[in-house]
Amino acid sequence: MKKAHRYNLAITGNCHYIAYVATDSGLDWMCWPYMDSSFVFGSLLDDEKGGTFKVCPQTKFTTKQRYVENTAVIITSFFCEDGSFEVVDFAPRFNNHDRFHKPLQFFRKIKRIKGQPRIKLVCEPTGFYGERKPETFVGSNHISFRGLHFPVRLTTNASKSYIVEKRDFNLTEDLYLVLSGGEPFESPLVETYEEFYYKTLDYWRSWIKETYIPPNFQKEVIRSAITIKLHQYEDTGAIIASGTTSLPEYPGSGRNWDYRYCWLRDSYFSLGAMNSLGHFEVAEKYLQFLYNVMNNLGTLQPVYRINGDANITESEIPLKGYQGNGPVRIGNAAYSQRQYDCFGQMILSMLPLCMDERIIHSNLLVSLDVIRSLLLEIERLMDEPDAGIWEFRGKKEKHLETYIFHWAGAKAGIKIAKYHRDDALLEIAERVLTASVINIEKCYSAEHECYMSDQKLSYFDASAFLLIILNYLKLGDPKTMKHFKKLKAELQTEENMIYRYRAPDDFGDTHATFLICTYWYIESLICLDFLDEAEETLRNIISHSNHLGLLSEDLTSDDGSQWGNFPQTYSHVGLINSVCRLARKQDLMIFE
Repeated sequence: MKKAHRYNLAITGNCHYIAYVATDSGLDWMCWPYMDSSFVFGSLLDDEKGGTFKVCPQTKFTTKQRYVENTAVIITSFFCEDGSFEVVDFAPRFNNHDRFHKPLQFFRKIKRIKGQPRIKLVCEPTGFYGERKPETFVGSNHISFRGLHFPVRLTTNASKSYIVEKRDFNLTEDLYLVLSGGEPFESPLVETYEEFYYKTLDYWRSWIKETYIPPNFQKEVIRSAITIKLHQYEDTGAIIASGTTSLPEYPGSGRNWDYRYCWLRDSYFSLGAMNSLGHFEVAEKYLQFLYNVMNNLGTLQPVYRINGDANITESEIPLKGYQGNGPVRIGNAAYSQRQYDCFGQMILSMLPLCMDERIIHSNLLVSLDVIRSLLLEIERLMDEPDAGIWEFRGKKEKHLETYIFHWAGAKAGIKIAKYHRDDALLEIAERVLTASVINIEKCYSAEHECYMSDQKLSYFDASAFLLIILNYLKLGDPKTMKHFKKLKAELQTEENMIYRYRAPDDFGDTHATFLICTYWYIESLICLDFLDEAEETLRNIISHSNHLGLLSEDLTSDDGSQWGNFPQTYSHVGLINSVCRLARKQDLMIFE
């Protein structure tokens, strides 16, 4: 039987950048200076033009990779014919003078364990998406790589000549390597590495100690929480969908998209997961980003760059693509679409902070004014078609999922208005609620006894599970169960995974299941009290994660292989939301 494909990658980062380390130690993907900049190492998409930073044993070897428990620190162990060693990688992050120290630096240690294994060090950064090779200059304790889109420097106690000349040598002592971007690294090498290593361990472990963890699936929730945290660009608060671009939804599909940006929809789901774990600081930072992109609601986009820039022009670049799967795209044309569900999601994102006494509401009046403006914008756009959650290109419809979030945003607005005794806001929210219900019901098919994708009743859509999750359809209502069973029958694979939809789109048929849709199915099972089936399906998803518990965007329907951008915040958000919902339901059952 063909072995299912997995991404043999770990990620580390410090909320400024994300680095991808393969099981052979290759730093195969890292965008600098920002998460949506050109890569400086990109062999993930092109082994010739991409460049890598790698430790290469010169004899036969095997490896084993793990995270230091409850951290983002990676250890890759090498077992060679002539000895053994470990490669320890991390991005520094810790508290320093009441601020987070998160420099543009990547720290690597080669720790000799046994023997004197013969190795070669390869450090080949590249610039402008592989179009520019650097000029290399060797200093007394560093190598400078110049002429790229961003200056890169390697400081090390290893032989600089051996690195530049790509010569192999015996590993007789521990080696320290620090990649730095922009400013040169001028601190003591060994002492700084060891100090930053332990401070970074302490940061992550303290952060996890402050995290609410349900009783079941604790390791999976911890890894998911750290993964989501790594995808928030702390400088602005933006949360990116993934750190990669153009990893295909399945081989040869052409569905290769750049996800290194902040989707307002994805961020809403991410905030829900992080709020469930007690990490309000993620929401507080994100709301700063939200306020800064909301200056003109009439031109609000579904997605922005991490610095809030609106222009994300999409283009194709001349790279091979992952395992030869092109095209490679940078930018994303979805920025020019209209996706009106984001208005309701923005209100829902603000809901916890508007109704939590732990939060000092110093700018409460501003928040209420923003919510009022969002509701009025929903009301204005109520009859307008949009591109929908699946971002169809070249067509617009009146999508069910958009109306679901109009409804949910209105429900949130009513809660906020009542909590703060704002009668004018309450009146607007109730108007929007009534109009949303009317439009949701126009998506109902009496023939299929199920809510469909849009008001034309075009196809079955997994986002319709949200009607159950958000409590529009109630437990005990016969209509709810008929709706659920029809969606399950039409969208579920033999492996209990869920397609987004089965109808052909502008790229043809789909052969991959979208993980967030399977999580929506799991949450629906929990809402409907099918707890054993929910837990079984959840364990099935977890079994498809990679060797470190990381999840991609998609699983193929034939063998459950991982495809799509990786790791995908949506997928880890879905895991957290499903586990937390299951834990709440199980807790209630204890006392029944």
